Amino acid sequence: MKDRKTWLSGPYILWIILFTVVPVIILFYYAFQDDAGRVTLDFFKGAVRPIHLKALWLSVLLSLMCTVVCLLLAYPLALCMRSLKMGKKGMMIAIVIGPMWMNYVLRIMSWQLILSQNGVLNKVLSVLHLPRQDWGNSATAIVIGMIYDYLPFMLLPVYNAVMDIGEDVIEAAHDLGASKATVLRKVMIPLSKPGIISGITMVFIPALTTFAISDMLGGGKVMLIGNIIEQEFISSMNWHLGAALSLLLMLFIIPGIIFSNEEEGGF
Repeated sequence: MKDRKTWLSGPYILWIILFTVVPVIILFYYAFQDDAGRVTLDFFKGAVRPIHLKALWLSVLLSLMCTVVCLLLAYPLALCMRSLKMGKKGMMIAIVIGPMWMNYVLRIMSWQLILSQNGVLNKVLSVLHLPRQDWGNSATAIVIGMIYDYLPFMLLPVYNAVMDIGEDVIEAAHDLGASKATVLRKVMIPLSKPGIISGITMVFIPALTTFAISDMLGGGKVMLIGNIIEQEFISSMNWHLGAALSLLLMLFIIPGIIFSNEEEGGF
């Protein structure tokens, strides 16, 4: 049985080695060596320049905002879906997942049309005689795009965690005199904590490393760390600095992964 499990896990292990371990090794190679093959830390000195640190902190801030808003939207929606009948639950899940079937670029471009100066949003505001909003090519537009794109990644694990809570547990809490607010605070949220942590991880990490959303909705005016890394690899062809920036970004990603595994009992 042990040998069978080893063979079954073989393709996954091979996949991880080829597409995770090997790329990380390549990043380390380029980050610590120059074109002449000499070991150097100069590229890390370039990685901590003020312009790069500013982009990094802005990326962290926008990612945190996206994660918090996604959680505040996903948890009440998951509770509402829990109370629905089976058919309506499936319909709600389809509505949430449906946009993900559309091409990623087209979905982001739709927000360009909505948030631009002459876009759908401002036309609606004009009809309602409300002040126009200049959200195009801004950090606000980027956060909206992130929330729209990553909300399903928060909702699905939270919904699964909420659905795993037995109805008898909730009824027992009510029988003991707990109010709905107390049940939510002391029963529902603690029992759904693994789903919340999983959702936070699945939203924060891709939001932190994104570059397509910020490139399309930021209009080149808002530079996140993902955009700078992309430029170093593709435009400037400075793979050494790009690798150093990627490793710097990993300092924010790895602790989050370790924390989520510890909280879920992975380690």
